Amino acid sequence: MTLRFVVTGTDTNIGKTVFSAALADALGAAYWKPVQSGLSGETDSQTVQRLGRIPPERIVPEAWRLKTPASPHVAARIAQVRIDPEALSPPSMESPLVIEGAGGVLVPLTQSEVFADVFARWQIPVILCARTELGTINHTLLSLEALRRRSISVFGVAFIGNEQTDTLEIIPQLGNVNCLGRLPLLDPLTPCALRQAFQVHFDISCFQKGLL
Repeated sequence: MTLRFVVTGTDTNIGKTVFSAALADALGAAYWKPVQSGLSGETDSQTVQRLGRIPPERIVPEAWRLKTPASPHVAARIAQVRIDPEALSPPSMESPLVIEGAGGVLVPLTQSEVFADVFARWQIPVILCARTELGTINHTLLSLEALRRRSISVFGVAFIGNEQTDTLEIIPQLGNVNCLGRLPLLDPLTPCALRQAFQVHFDISCFQKGLL
């Protein structure tokens, strides 16, 4: 079976797109953002292509592109379109595939369905991206509970931010989850710096095997 991961987060703007770029680069994977909200600047697909140096043919077009930078259910309402979660189906790829959700685990796609409901149908292992800063313990543990209530397999947590030893210890312990590593904040954030940081802070072979 082709190696596939879903990358989601505990919140929006925590760095899961940067992590997705690094992971897609490391695995030689394709990338798919099913729903993109906000089109005024660089989209997540464009960011991943740039930072991960992903060839255009490995960037799968979004199923929905919504202009307003808001939760998909709001952006779709403003655009007067209807998102059909049942129509979201991961593309069949010969290469590994990295799928990135929008915002956090429970971000609404519609008035009645959240992203985690879609992940539950897909049954693809989920990587949860979490900040290392204050508040992350609560947000991460709640996100893990939401995923597991839907019987979603959690591959592990990828932390993003400055080193916080206690945080990186207590979340795996209380959340009964694997710590995949920590991606530091990079300045400048360049493709070379991202690739090097991922190689230093993560065991790529674990992702390649789909095991820990």
